[in-house]
Amino acid sequence: MPRVTRVVAVVAAVAILMPSHGPAAKAQPAASDGRESPLDAEVRKRAAAVEQKVIRWRRQIHQHPELGDQEKLTSALVAEHLRGRGLEVRTGVGRTGVVGVLRGAKPGGTVALRADMDALPVQEPPGLPFASTARQQYLGKEVPVMHACGHDAHTAMLMGVAEVLAGMKDQLPGTVLFVFQPAEEGSSIVTPSSGGSWGARLMLEEGAFKDPKPDAVFAQHVMPGPLGQVSWRAGATTASGDDLQITVVGRQGHGGMPWNTIDPITTSAQVVVGLQTVVSRRTNLTASPAVVTIGTINGGSRANVVPDRVTMSGTIRTYDEKVREQVGRDVKLTAEKIAESAEARAEVTVTKMYPPTINDEALTERMAPVLRRAADGKVAEAPLAGASEDCSFFAQQAPGLYVFLGVTPADQDPAKAAPNHNPNFFVDESALVVGTRTMATLALDFLNSPRTDDSPAKIARPFIQDQNGS
Repeated sequence: MPRVTRVVAVVAAVAILMPSHGPAAKAQPAASDGRESPLDAEVRKRAAAVEQKVIRWRRQIHQHPELGDQEKLTSALVAEHLRGRGLEVRTGVGRTGVVGVLRGAKPGGTVALRADMDALPVQEPPGLPFASTARQQYLGKEVPVMHACGHDAHTAMLMGVAEVLAGMKDQLPGTVLFVFQPAEEGSSIVTPSSGGSWGARLMLEEGAFKDPKPDAVFAQHVMPGPLGQVSWRAGATTASGDDLQITVVGRQGHGGMPWNTIDPITTSAQVVVGLQTVVSRRTNLTASPAVVTIGTINGGSRANVVPDRVTMSGTIRTYDEKVREQVGRDVKLTAEKIAESAEARAEVTVTKMYPPTINDEALTERMAPVLRRAADGKVAEAPLAGASEDCSFFAQQAPGLYVFLGVTPADQDPAKAAPNHNPNFFVDESALVVGTRTMATLALDFLNSPRTDDSPAKIARPFIQDQNGS
C-alpha cells in the first residue's frame, strides 16, 4: 500500500453494472446458505497442501525485497511458477508486472485476482532468519529495502492460489486472470511530478485487462488484526491519495531587518495553520471524511537570513470524488490567498495519485457468504482505511472487492502490533493458508455462480449520499 501517501491494498469498485458471465457451467454449485460445498472442501484441502510452499515463497521474497519497478527477481519467480502450472504468462507488463491466464475446461466468465509485489525503503531490524539486508536505488539514492507492508505475503498467497486452481482446471468454468503488480507503493524510478505512470495504471495502459477482460476483480491485504480474520466493507474502503506540493516565494534579506524582506517562513506557518480549516470549516464531515496533512517543510540556510522561499509537501485523503475535487480547490485557494496577504506568492500543485477504493455493493453482498465460509466464520466489518491503494484503478474497469486479512499472532493485541510500513511489522504465517483459501474460493464461487439476467445489478454507492433524498 503506498506511502502514507501510501495507501492500502486491494480491490475496489466503481459505479459499474455487473456484467453477465456468459453460459452457465453445469459444475458443482457453491453453497449459498453458508454450508461448505464439495468445491469449497476441495479448495480447503488443496490450500492446506500448498501451505508450506506458500510460506517458503513468502520467506524467499521477504529476504530479497525489491522496490517499485525493480521487482525483477520477484517477477521471475512468479513467472516460472505460473508457467510450471501450465498458465499462459505475459511478463514485463507495466515494467515488471506479470499476468497469468488460467483457462478452465468449461465455458464461463473471467475473474481477476491481484497481488502487489513491491517493497519499501525501510531498514529491517535483525532477528528473522530470513530478514532483508537488501539495498537498492530509490529515486537516485541508495536505501535499505524491506517488505514492511506484507506484499511478500500477497505474492506468495496468489502463487498458492494459482497452484490450487490449476489443479482444479477440469472443474473450472471460465478463466482466471492472475495479476502480479509492481509499484503499488509508488515507483522507485518515476516521480509523481513527471507525469509518468506506474503500477496498476501502467499495467492497464499496457493491456493487462484487454484479453481477457475480467467481469470482477478481487484482492486482499494483510494488516494487524485477529489472526486469520477476514474483514471488508461495502462502498468506500480506502482513501484517495493525492500529492501536495507548495512553494511559498518571498524576498530574501537580513534576519535582523525583517521589514526589508517578505518572510516565506512566517507565511508558510500561516499557510499550514490555514490549511487545517479546509477540513474543519469547508468540508462537510458528516457526509465524508477528509484529511490534509503537511509532512515536510524546508527553507532557510542560516539563523540570520530570511530565505527567498520555503517548500512544503503533503497528502490529501478523501473517500468521494466530489469531495476530492473540492478539497483540492480549497487547498490551492487557501494557500494562495494567505501568501498574497503577506505579499508573498504560493505555488501550489496537487497531483492526483490514486482514486478511492470503492467495494462494489452487489459484489460485496454476493461474496459475503463465501468469505464467511473461507474464514470459518472469523469475519468482521472493516473500518475505513486512511491509506490509499492503486488497485482502485483495476476496480474502475470491473466490479471489485478488496478485503483485509489479520496477521497478528494470537497471543498479541492487534491494537498494539506494529502497523504496516513500520520496520517491526510482523506477519504470522499461519494466516497465509486462510488468505490462499479465501482468494481461491472467491474465484471459484464467482465463476460457478454466474449472475442471472433478472438479477438486479447494484451501482457502487458513493460515500456522499444525495442530500435532497433522491
